[in-house]
Amino acid sequence: MTDELIARLADDIRPVRRGALPRRLLLALGIGAALAFAVMLPWIGLRADLPAAFGQWTYWSKFGFTLGFAVLGFVAAMRLARPGGNLRRPVLGVVALVVLLGIGGILQILAAPPEAVRELLLGGTALVCPIYIVVLSVPIHAALALAMRRLAPTNLPLAGFATGLAAGGASAWVYAFHCGESGLPFITIWYTLGILISALAGAALGRWVLRWR
Repeated sequence: MTDELIARLADDIRPVRRGALPRRLLLALGIGAALAFAVMLPWIGLRADLPAAFGQWTYWSKFGFTLGFAVLGFVAAMRLARPGGNLRRPVLGVVALVVLLGIGGILQILAAPPEAVRELLLGGTALVCPIYIVVLSVPIHAALALAMRRLAPTNLPLAGFATGLAAGGASAWVYAFHCGESGLPFITIWYTLGILISALAGAALGRWVLRWR
């Protein structure tokens, strides 16, 4: 009986193209980021001085920081999309990323006059920055969740955390095209907070939204 059941299950097996998993997740991440851009443009728009910002090293620090989160989240999602995956290396990468930019932020504070420290830490958008990142992560969450449901995650909360990390990093990268803040302490604290909320929301929802079809 068992052999017959196995034979029946194996009848419909078709080979999967090499690299299908990363391509599927990358497509979902790209579609989600494009949707986030489509939401952002009429909602809050691009920063007015964006061309000039491209010549500032602080902008590229923000660009690299957020893109780093998106890449690490993508790697984590690939690991958790299959049975037996874990978050150890991606989480270590996230810690290293935050520590690296945090050190840069401390150096920026030490080099700044006392009256500029508050601006470096809080800027003018500390209260809304994480909110924008979380809201813009929603379409990216949705696209990644649809892709993950067609894969084989077994630890759904951890897989949700991974997709939330990728969604939060990608949405923070999108938001950076609007945000005019240039303080490294601001980026380290408030961008990380928005991305972390996105990741925790993904973990909380993963048990339901990532169930296999």
